[in-house]
Amino acid sequence: MARTNVEKVNTVLTQNTFWFQTKTFEEKSEADITALKGTLLVVRNKVQNEGLTKKLIEDLILEKQNGFKALLALTGFSNETFKRLITFIRIADDKELSKLTCKDHWQEESDSEESDIKEWSDSKIEKKIGECANFRKGIVNLFFEGCTVPVLSETLPLFELKKLGVSKLSFETEAMIDTLIRYKEKGSYSGKERNNAEVVIQNLLDDMEISFEKSLDLDKLKQHAPNQKRTMDFIIPNRENPQIVIEASYLTTTSSGQGDKAKTEIAIRELIEEHYPGVHFWGFVDGIGWYVRKRDLERMVGAFEDVFTLEESELKRFSELLLTVLG
Repeated sequence: MARTNVEKVNTVLTQNTFWFQTKTFEEKSEADITALKGTLLVVRNKVQNEGLTKKLIEDLILEKQNGFKALLALTGFSNETFKRLITFIRIADDKELSKLTCKDHWQEESDSEESDIKEWSDSKIEKKIGECANFRKGIVNLFFEGCTVPVLSETLPLFELKKLGVSKLSFETEAMIDTLIRYKEKGSYSGKERNNAEVVIQNLLDDMEISFEKSLDLDKLKQHAPNQKRTMDFIIPNRENPQIVIEASYLTTTSSGQGDKAKTEIAIRELIEEHYPGVHFWGFVDGIGWYVRKRDLERMVGAFEDVFTLEESELKRFSELLLTVLG
């Protein structure tokens, strides 16, 4: 006999574990944390007794099993962000960055411009550190001097750039406090509305004094395709008489959901073509998360009549095209 919804809700409320963790998982996690802490304490003592050197950090990531993890923890880098940084180094055409990271001595043939570059996994990066002295040297140089390289200061968010420098490697108190704060604020920093791609678009439209509506359904899609419709990021000038519909997707991380997002936008394009013939469907697609998922990117851009990024020349092109379409 099927249980009632009241009974099922009551089960969840009365039998809730609140924060479920298996004992084995907790013990393993604590062991990993203890090992990481121990490694950092050893490094701190060496820095205090022998002084900070590149060789000390290079020995750390080469000789200690969790040395690289300790380096990321010390500086406040997440694995995901550091993988994005390695990807950027692989694709960037910058002499100073290449020299600092010794890229010419470890770059792989598959990193050519013509190839579909694939992001390296955590395990590949750690394997490369162990096997390639030049890659190891480049990583150490990056942590010591990365903040001085113009292409990184221009591209890497300041929130992340500040993690590259000798103060954190020296275990300076202020630097440690800075790391703690950045760990705490990472999620809110990424999600803050003013750091959102949509805000850039909104500010541009406001500056151009162009009327728009934001985060609303298109009336005909709501009426004829209620299960397929979705809220649109921007509708110009309004949902009653749309001329341009804009969707924004800025991603610095990667996930299997990117393929689903592309499928969704393709479906929306088809609905707009059916119910709003003549309406332009444009997309802002940007971020290194798309760069390393080329197949998903190809599907994603296929959904839109035109695609823009947040780069200055692209924003200018968007503005000019906008004025042309609106007359």
